[in-house]
Amino acid sequence: MVQKRAERGIIILVGVFFLFFVVIACNYYKLAVQQQYVRAAEQRSELDVTAGVSQGTIYDCNMKPLVNAGVKYQAVAVPSAVDREETAKYAVDKDDFYEKFDSGVPFSFECRKETPESEGLTVFEIPERYSENQLAQHVVGYISEDSGVSGIEYAYDRILRGDYGENKVTYSIDGFGRVLIGDGKVIVRSDAAKGGVVTTIDSDIQRICEECGSDIEKGAIVAADIKTGDILAMASFPDYSSDSLEKALADERSPLINRALYSYGVGSIFKLVTACEAINEELDGYIYDCEGSISVDGQNFNCHKYDGHELQNMTQAITRSCNTYFISLSRSLDVNSFRGLAYSLGFGREIQLCAGITGSAGVLPTVSDLMIPAELANFSFGQGKLTATPLQITQLTCAIANYGEMPSLRLIKGVTLDGEEIANEKNPQLTRVIEAETSYDLRQMMISAIRDNDESNARTKYTSVGAKTSTAQTGRYDENGEELCHAWITGFFPAYAPKYAVTVLVEDGGYGNDAAAPVFSEIADRIALELS
Repeated sequence: MVQKRAERGIIILVGVFFLFFVVIACNYYKLAVQQQYVRAAEQRSELDVTAGVSQGTIYDCNMKPLVNAGVKYQAVAVPSAVDREETAKYAVDKDDFYEKFDSGVPFSFECRKETPESEGLTVFEIPERYSENQLAQHVVGYISEDSGVSGIEYAYDRILRGDYGENKVTYSIDGFGRVLIGDGKVIVRSDAAKGGVVTTIDSDIQRICEECGSDIEKGAIVAADIKTGDILAMASFPDYSSDSLEKALADERSPLINRALYSYGVGSIFKLVTACEAINEELDGYIYDCEGSISVDGQNFNCHKYDGHELQNMTQAITRSCNTYFISLSRSLDVNSFRGLAYSLGFGREIQLCAGITGSAGVLPTVSDLMIPAELANFSFGQGKLTATPLQITQLTCAIANYGEMPSLRLIKGVTLDGEEIANEKNPQLTRVIEAETSYDLRQMMISAIRDNDESNARTKYTSVGAKTSTAQTGRYDENGEELCHAWITGFFPAYAPKYAVTVLVEDGGYGNDAAAPVFSEIADRIALELS
């Protein structure tokens, strides 16, 4: 009995000791875990949340942005530090907001302008690259996968995207990834959008040209400053949107190509070059009796006026656009000199504006070609093998309007770091290609071609102009058997103090006076009314 009580006491004592050790072990474990939490909480690191990227801007000549013209608002939120429902009121896409919020980690979302900032909510202004009705789309080009693909976006990709302009917030976080609100945050607001490329484009003139040419099915409009050669507008039709490239690729009109850079048959505009060569060779007094056709080496060439223009001088022949006059005149010209003049005026030469934006050289017949009488006849009034771009025709008009000094066309003025000052700007480059007196005579002919032509659709209400139209044959025919012709006009204004040169091409548009001249007239009047 005594022995049993002793054994029971030993068992109880062992149990007490075991319980004591369990309690001690639990306390030590709890203390160790607490220390682990303390150490984890003390192990701080940083978390970056990006709200968007800013890219360099493409500016017009007056430092107005052609891209980055609009802004959108992007916020960075810390779920643990903002009210879910209150913040959702400012989200552009609430479903997207809720999904990100419920993940529990800091995130960015597009928000409205009036979104209020707080310790847990930071709002950024992010430039929108393109606008809904993007101006000068063919000049600007577009980007894909953050790289320029065409236009200035491609040519100046490194400058526009060389400074990776992240907009971001950096938070301090503990070892469990929890944002330490109250411990401060670092906000980086990129100013990369201030820098960029400055073009010669004038946004107002570009807009006028695009609006006036909006009914052109296929074609181009170029406007330039006659003294500097600065391209003030360069529009190609049809236009396209960078947001709908697949649609543009499927369009049989090929809207992605910049038609201002492509060469086409020139037509009667080239009569100005023939007239210039004749004046140089002192044949400006040439008189010819147009009977409606002329035979050249057994080949018959018709004038557009089948019963002829009768006896006429050079100015009258330009005004009436008489083919046979210039065919006859060309027989008296020195072929080498004639072809050399055309080359000096820019025909047969590329116009490189920047990488990826180069106007075609077109086709300038060789001297050997022009030794063939029929080829020379065609050349005299802009037909045959001769082709040129709207850029080349505009440059010709600049030379005539600028007293014989032809400026090299340019599209880029320079670059900017701050959106205010232009770096690396080059002076205009001028070359004397026509004697001043000769250019005066040609200007007067172009003025007469509109002023003294009662049927001209290039006449204006609010300014005076000098211009020449073309109807360039293509040798192609529509389903009705009618020949397709390119409609052209090129001209300058104001007539007696020229400032602007404008060229309009309507591809397969028919007669120059019908399809191109009204567009030219509207452009000249709107520039005179809105920008004078």
